[in-house]
Amino acid sequence: MSASLKNKSIIVTGASKGIGKGIARVFAAHGAKVLLVARTAAEGEAAAAELRANGGTAAFFQADVTDRAQVSAMVAKAVELHGGLDVLCANAGAFPACKITDLTDEAWDGLFVTNVRSLMLCVQAALPALRQSPAPRVVVTSSITGPITGFPGWSHYGATKAAQLGFIRTAAIELARDRITINAVLPGNILTEALVDLGPAYIEATAACVPLGKLGSVEDIGHAAAFLASAEAGYITGQTLVVDGGQILPESPAALTA
Repeated sequence: MSASLKNKSIIVTGASKGIGKGIARVFAAHGAKVLLVARTAAEGEAAAAELRANGGTAAFFQADVTDRAQVSAMVAKAVELHGGLDVLCANAGAFPACKITDLTDEAWDGLFVTNVRSLMLCVQAALPALRQSPAPRVVVTSSITGPITGFPGWSHYGATKAAQLGFIRTAAIELARDRITINAVLPGNILTEALVDLGPAYIEATAACVPLGKLGSVEDIGHAAAFLASAEAGYITGQTLVVDGGQILPESPAALTA
C-alpha cells in the first residue's frame, strides 16, 4: 500500500489538529505530498512543519472550506505545488453540542454548511484535477454518530454525518465514469485534543464502552483513509469503513462483561 501512495498529491482538509492531522501524518509517512488545509494559520503551519521535520513532504494552505472561491484556490495550490491532485480527503467539520429543544435555525443551517456543503464544494472543485490523475480518490471523514448511533446533544451533527453518506452513494455513481472512487471512514471515539480536554475520567468511561478497551488514535483513522486511497482499494466505491474498536457491536453494556 505504501508504494502506491508514494509521491501522490493529497489534500487533507481540517488538518491542523485532531483526526485531520493524523490523516496527514500517515500519508506523509507513506511518501505522499500532502497539502494541509485549515482556517487557522498558526496551527496549520505548525502541523505542516512537524511533518517536514519528520521527513515528510508537506505544505499548508489557509482556507475556509465553506467558501467556494477559497476551495478553488486550495485545489489550485495543490496542483501548483505538487503537479496535480490524486486524493482529496474531505475531513473538515465541526461537532458543537446542542439539545433539540435549544437548536436554532442558525445552528442547524450553519452546521450543514460546515459539514455537508463544504464536502460538495471540495468535490466539485477537485474534479477537474482528479480527472487528470491515474488513480483518483476521494475519502470523506464521517462518523458513527448519525449513520449508526445517536447521542443526546448531537442530533444536528448526526444528521450532517448521515447526509454525507447520502452524498457519497450517488457521487460514487456519477464519479465512476471518471474512474474516481469516493468512500467514507466512520470513526468512533478517537483520542483527539478535544477529548483530552474533557479529562481522564471521561476518557476512562468512554473507553470502557469499547470492546477493545481503549479509544482509537488519530493514526487509526489515517490508516483507514490511506487504505481507501491506495491502489489496493481501487475497486471499492460508495462504501463506508467503521473504525471504532467494536464500539457499535454490544447490545448493552452487559455484553462487555458477560
